[in-house]
Amino acid sequence: MNLTVRSLNESDYEEILCKWWSDWNWTAPEKDFLPQDGTGGLIVFDGEEPICAGFVYMTNSKASWVDWIVSSKTYRKKPYRKQAINLLIESLTEISKNTGHKYCYALIKHNGLIDTYKEIGYIEGDSYTKEMIKII
Repeated sequence: MNLTVRSLNESDYEEILCKWWSDWNWTAPEKDFLPQDGTGGLIVFDGEEPICAGFVYMTNSKASWVDWIVSSKTYRKKPYRKQAINLLIESLTEISKNTGHKYCYALIKHNGLIDTYKEIGYIEGDSYTKEMIKII
C-alpha cells in the first residue's frame, strides 16, 4: 500500500468524483457549490488508484466546513480503505488548522463516516437538523 494525498485539480470533478457519487446513488453537488469550483479539497490514492476525496470550505470566522467525503465504491482493500478515509479527513482538518480556523464542521448522514469522524476527535452536535438549500 502506498497512500498519497494531493489537491483536487480541474478534471477530478468530471473524471472521478461525479462517477463516485453516481455509483453510490447520490446526486453530485453542482461544481460551483463546492469550494473553489470543485478544486478546494483533497484526493487520496493507493499508488495510481484514487480511493476517496473531500472538501474544505473556508469561512470568514474561526469555523471551516470539512465535508462532501466521497469514495470509490469498487476500492475494497481492507484495512486500506478505512486508513485512506481517515487520512483524508485528518488532512482536510489539518488544512483548517493551518489556515487559522479553530472549529471544523461537518454535516454527515452515513453511520460509518460518522464513526470515522468521531475516531479522529470530532464530536456530535445536534441530531435533529434538516439540510436546507435555496438556489438564489
